[in-house]
Amino acid sequence: MKTMTCKQLGGACDREFQAETFEEMAALSQQHGKEMFEQGDVPHLQAMDEMRRLMEDPEAMNAWMQEKMAAFESIEAN
Repeated sequence: MKTMTCKQLGGACDREFQAETFEEMAALSQQHGKEMFEQGDVPHLQAMDEMRRLMEDPEAMNAWMQEKMAAFESIEAN
């Protein structure tokens, strides 16, 4: 089990997520993002805007994803 924070995954807070795979980690982060969107949390909305801009450039988005996956892989399992 590995632990990453919302900020480490491109978000806006220190909430921790635990998962066995990067895909599970991404799903937890996305669910959290949806919750924060529904609550109208401004810092998370700003992070989501940055992500939308990043998604407009496929190369930048791919580089971002590779960086996050590498960060996940570098974490020692608990």
